[in-house]
Amino acid sequence: MQPIDRFSGHADLYAQYRIDYPAELYDFVLSFVRNRQSAWDCATGNGQVAGALAAIFEQVEATDISETQLILAVKKPNIHYQLSPAEQTPFPDHTFDLITVAQSLHWFNISAFHQEVRRVAKPGAVIAEWGYGLVKIGSDLDPILLDFYRNRIGPYWDPQRKYIDNAYATLPFPFANAQRAGFIARRTWSLARFLNYLRTWSAVRQYIHENEEDPVNGLGEELKSIWGEEERELQFPIFLRIGHV
Repeated sequence: MQPIDRFSGHADLYAQYRIDYPAELYDFVLSFVRNRQSAWDCATGNGQVAGALAAIFEQVEATDISETQLILAVKKPNIHYQLSPAEQTPFPDHTFDLITVAQSLHWFNISAFHQEVRRVAKPGAVIAEWGYGLVKIGSDLDPILLDFYRNRIGPYWDPQRKYIDNAYATLPFPFANAQRAGFIARRTWSLARFLNYLRTWSAVRQYIHENEEDPVNGLGEELKSIWGEEERELQFPIFLRIGHV
């Protein structure tokens, strides 16, 4: 099965408008990690996680199936980027102390990826998988966004989106000492900034492709009178699962 690439076509938007992750998440993950020599960030996208790991690990390997994303990724001297699917990598056996995958696991062949994790992880290494669900923008606007998410662009989501909606609860995680945790990423954004974030959604891109119009424009008009001119605090609910290989 060919890996699914839904993000090369708008990698510039993705790099500008996708969120990064809070320090609390990294602190939690690192509390499980004994050695900090080598980390692999799988499906790195624009290198958000790889960039954070580079401040902690001696060497970071970061892979993705999108060459466009990798061209735009964060550059640091101890990050090595390369094109590779999640399920079959060029790495030697028993290489990594930590393996991370953020907001991407649902696109993988899960069993094949976990088999690859077992191959490239050092004994006792840590695997951390996380993602984030539908953003909260306030009780006055959340119902409008939910209607857009479910009804206006709902038919354009890939089937894998259901795994995000249920916080990976139904995806296998065959690792020792498995734990789950939750975090909140808080951002203060203008309406324009928020609308550009929505334009990074794969379902929005598919809607535009099929209908030759941007559904976010209409949503923006609907939100404008309630949002106002001020910036708003948004909350992105992050779910994480972690274990030892």
